[in-house]
Amino acid sequence: MRTAARRFPLTDWTVLVPLLSLLALVFSWGRELPGFAVAVVALCLAGAVLAAVHHAEVVAHRVGEPFGSLVLAVAVTVIEVALIVTLMADGGDKTASLARDTVFAAVMITCNGIVGLSLLVGALRHRVAVFNAEGSGAALATVATLATLSLVLPTFTTSKPGPEFSAPQLTFAAVASLALYGLFVAVQTVRHRDYFLPVATAPAGDGAPGAGRGAGPGGASGDGEHAVPPTARAALVSLGLLLVALVAVVGNAKAVSPAIESGVAEAGLPQAVVGVVIALLVLLPETLAAVRAARRDRVQTSLNLAYGSSLASIGLTIPVIALASVWLAGPLLLGLGPVHTVLLALTVVVGALTVVPGRATLLQGGVHLVLLAAYLFLAVSP
Repeated sequence: MRTAARRFPLTDWTVLVPLLSLLALVFSWGRELPGFAVAVVALCLAGAVLAAVHHAEVVAHRVGEPFGSLVLAVAVTVIEVALIVTLMADGGDKTASLARDTVFAAVMITCNGIVGLSLLVGALRHRVAVFNAEGSGAALATVATLATLSLVLPTFTTSKPGPEFSAPQLTFAAVASLALYGLFVAVQTVRHRDYFLPVATAPAGDGAPGAGRGAGPGGASGDGEHAVPPTARAALVSLGLLLVALVAVVGNAKAVSPAIESGVAEAGLPQAVVGVVIALLVLLPETLAAVRAARRDRVQTSLNLAYGSSLASIGLTIPVIALASVWLAGPLLLGLGPVHTVLLALTVVVGALTVVPGRATLLQGGVHLVLLAAYLFLAVSP
């Protein structure tokens, strides 16, 4: 990796772009923007995404897997939660379902979009994409449990009318989400860290029996693995710039959200599309980082990013929303409708069939991308 020993001069785009994006956020926050200003903020948002991916890779190269994926997933999710709470506080009753729509969009984008793209890119470059079934299967099982507890059960509970939890039910869901996410992080980073490390592939990449298992669960692959790690100072600078870039990404997404909402309304699309667009914007850093990892034959890193982001999105959002509901006015709609429940169930089933073998081809990647396309189409045309 070329960034291993960089000093990050102020003229470097990886330093300049996050700072300019943050400056654009300061000047645009709380203001009604004209069309030209929206375009400028959108450009800053795109630049901040690219900078965030760069700095996330520097940090990941320093701390190693799976800590690198965890840093990016948690950092993005924490700021995403702040964005959701801010929008709900400002929006009143019309944002009652924003948390549900954004979290479910994040689950579908990560579990189908990021996973599908990563498998597709990995299989195109190396014929068969290989990964650790143990770690990916555990992550998917946790995603399925959290999604069901937080997004499916509210539709069927009877304590309150509509797809809502009562206060005790919401408290239980929040505590269970936080506990499961904490347990998963402990397993991923301490007790069974080897389940979440990239798998080495056979040199020929021909999918022969045993390919991908030659070096064991902790085997390394990819061209960036043998580069000199960045210094501790460079990694700390990158971590700071990563946080700046992510604040700029999410903040500028909020700045352009009125334009998104007005565009959605003018097009006659459902309000849920706003949550989908916000999730797409916020998850861009993870998506680009996952695709780049898959190109290096590090598909396990891509899956760590995908499932880790999904877990963080549910495991951190639901507790914060539960706490915020004490002072937020209006209902909190969490339960999914029948169509989205079916899509979630299909995603879990297909995901399980994908990760159990520990290897995937173009077909599995294509199936996941079709599921994402179905979700996006039905969001626009329910």
